[in-house]
Amino acid sequence: MRYFFHIAYQGQYYSGWQKQPGVKSVQEVIEQTLSKIFKTTITIIGCGRTDAHVHASQFFFHADLEEAFDFDLVFRLNKALPYNIAVFDIIKMEGKPHARFDAVQRKYDYFLHTYKDPFLSTQSSLYQEANLDLNKMKTAVNLLTKYNDYRAFCTHPNKYDHTKCNVMEAGLFVNAKGDRFRFHIASNRFLGKMIRIIMGQLLKVGKGELSVDEFESHFIDLQIGNVVSPAHPTGLYLSKVTYPYLNLEPRTEFLTATQGIDWLSV
Repeated sequence: MRYFFHIAYQGQYYSGWQKQPGVKSVQEVIEQTLSKIFKTTITIIGCGRTDAHVHASQFFFHADLEEAFDFDLVFRLNKALPYNIAVFDIIKMEGKPHARFDAVQRKYDYFLHTYKDPFLSTQSSLYQEANLDLNKMKTAVNLLTKYNDYRAFCTHPNKYDHTKCNVMEAGLFVNAKGDRFRFHIASNRFLGKMIRIIMGQLLKVGKGELSVDEFESHFIDLQIGNVVSPAHPTGLYLSKVTYPYLNLEPRTEFLTATQGIDWLSV
């Protein structure tokens, strides 16, 4: 029987979702915990592959369990898992839906702040840039939904069959003081480090190191140049995953990164 698990995690102390030798991953921790509970090897498939230190305020994975369970598995998992991984829902599915391949939209949010704040250090990226040109950054953000080939905004474009992404939403928001920012983007798919590379280029636009026309040229000539500067991973959240048959609201806010803030569209 296949089950979808609705979870969230703080990725600061993990080397990403994907299990890999010699490092600590979210997938491995959950698989080990499930395997101990059921006393058999459990393999799980996640809805995506977040980078090291990237968070997820909504994430899904699926697992096939041979027998139905008659105990509170949500409670057991939350008790056994570390504090930075939470399980919200476990949903029995019909047939063999796939947590990764069936997703039709993923939303991400990237948070940054421009002043040193120890309470934001694991939730938002620090960029001590006091004079970012928000209007130019916003103009660049508005281009994201007008193009669909993101070849220039990924680390290894040749490993994909194609680099086209249907970006459905893109926005830049700021708090009233102008010292905390949120970049939001939604697409049917994302390429490796795509959002962090976009954010890095947007910061260059804001600092005057890159013009809006030069930013747009990435979509035209599909080349980003020799120097790729992805934004820091801290501050990036996978915030919403949608399926044709499952559309749950996230159960958590982005901790103090959003609490008490009225985000204003630039």
